[in-house]
Amino acid sequence: MRRGATGWGHGMMGVVIFSGSLPATKLAVADFSALSLTGARAVIAAAIGTALLLIFRQKRPARSDLPKLLIVSGGVVIGFPLLTALALRHVTAAHSLVFAGLLPLSTASFGVLRGGERPGPGFWLFALGGSLLVMGFAAWQGAAGSRGDDLLLVGAILLCGLGYAEGAVLARRLGGWQVICWALLLALPAAVAVVAVAWPARWNGVPTGAWLGLGYVSLFSMLIGFMFWYRGLLLGGIAVVGQLQLLQPLLGLLLAALILHEPVGWTTLAVTALVVLCVAQARRHA
Repeated sequence: MRRGATGWGHGMMGVVIFSGSLPATKLAVADFSALSLTGARAVIAAAIGTALLLIFRQKRPARSDLPKLLIVSGGVVIGFPLLTALALRHVTAAHSLVFAGLLPLSTASFGVLRGGERPGPGFWLFALGGSLLVMGFAAWQGAAGSRGDDLLLVGAILLCGLGYAEGAVLARRLGGWQVICWALLLALPAAVAVVAVAWPARWNGVPTGAWLGLGYVSLFSMLIGFMFWYRGLLLGGIAVVGQLQLLQPLLGLLLAALILHEPVGWTTLAVTALVVLCVAQARRHA
């Protein structure tokens, strides 16, 4: 019981931190290209993560762990940040946050495929219900995002769910914070190459808001959030704790309204509230 409660506590901290990721990305992508932002956030987080691995003298992962770590790198270090940054050039953070409601289903599905978990039928009923609400709302909203941007967001959600589940499986052997640090280190050569090619020629004119957005996604979204998140998935279960992500749209919408001054209509809030009810029921029936 205590292990599960601790898992939920860590998972909730991760969700709170991740809820600022899309608004911060929207803030940064106004002045950084999607490529330069993706590369820079990975380089900054990898530098800190590598220092932590050296300071605490962590043992290197086994060779058999490398393919899984590469999946984590491709999913949460490169794939999700790049695809969301590309979409956020054209859509609002509020629109993208609705798609974040698909993350629990994505995470739970990959938790079954990669982690061997077997939630009950009631869990799947409410997990699918929450996801259908999200997809129906996105389809009804229509004009808020082009089909191409919405496909980018769906692709980002799939890659992120895979990276979450694979990282949680690895955390059983390597530890939670160690997984994201090793994944960042593996992605570092590619990230440095991207920054070298895509970094803006004139960066001294970049406004403070964009730098703050870059700082947030580098330190919190790319590193600190995962330290809590992978620990939570490890202790509480990938599928069950993953349902906490249904709270992420609500928290992110509040941040989008406060920081970016984006309009958040009553319909969006109502859908988000229904999705939150789904997470509570999914946990009850897990």
